[in-house]
Amino acid sequence: MSFFQISSENLSRLSSAVLCAGVVLIGAAVMTSARAQDVDWQKVDDALSRKAAVTGDVHRYGFPRTDLAVTLDGVTIKPALALGGWVAFKPAHDGVMAMGDLVLLESEINPVMLKMIASGLQITAVHNHLLGASPATFYMHVAGHGEPARIATAIRDALAESKTPLAAPAPAAPAPAIDLDTAQLDQIIGVKGQANGGVYQFSVPRRDPITEQGMTLAPAGPMGLATGISFQPTGGGKAAITGDFVLSADEVNPVIMALRSHGIAVTALHSHMLDEQPRLFFMHFWANDDAIKLAGGLRAALDKTASTKS
Repeated sequence: MSFFQISSENLSRLSSAVLCAGVVLIGAAVMTSARAQDVDWQKVDDALSRKAAVTGDVHRYGFPRTDLAVTLDGVTIKPALALGGWVAFKPAHDGVMAMGDLVLLESEINPVMLKMIASGLQITAVHNHLLGASPATFYMHVAGHGEPARIATAIRDALAESKTPLAAPAPAAPAPAIDLDTAQLDQIIGVKGQANGGVYQFSVPRRDPITEQGMTLAPAGPMGLATGISFQPTGGGKAAITGDFVLSADEVNPVIMALRSHGIAVTALHSHMLDEQPRLFFMHFWANDDAIKLAGGLRAALDKTASTKS
């Protein structure tokens, strides 16, 4: 038999090996799916005293700082604009992967951090989003892996060190109408926006997948990995805008230049995670001006990124 020839006996053995390998792979996939299905989400809901917004296999819980009255440039900031803390849970092989962004006052940072650390959770970033707001707010990014109800309880216990409202949210009152030309905003930004608590919001994912520890972090929006843009009407066709661009290293300065050339202030630049691939940077911004004009500036900045477009 030559080097390239395979006897019928060896071919049969090879086929059997491939078949067995296939069975192992299928079995692994079934086991992974079963683990995801076995998450008792009711226990997580109960620990956090709220229901999740569910997108795909991600359960996201909101912790808006409705207790705070924050102003900037004469604008009273709605929770949906820049005060919306959250934690997202995604099924993983050992239970769940959890990550989130908590809104805190300066005096609350270390008490919450110490409680998080004592519970085995990770702190992955602490930073500002806005400049000159009163009172000043800070944002703590957290991460954890393991048993979902345990992580949820640890997050609740840590947030109890702050004045973050933890009781089950009351039914939301009807949101005020968005006094902006939202159809034109959709056209300029290139994706369909959504009204949320009197704020008009856009989520623009990146084209390429983002992974952490070999797991694809998707869907990107609920995991905090899509560029977020929010418009809060301030009257007369104007809006206060803020949010964060999700950027690769080579996109950072082109986006800074695009924003600044359109009168949009860059207020923060930082990481949110520790070992994501590719490495990402998050850029926050602020302006209060004609909404259509600002949308054009944001579109110019998006054009400097590898983001999805309509």
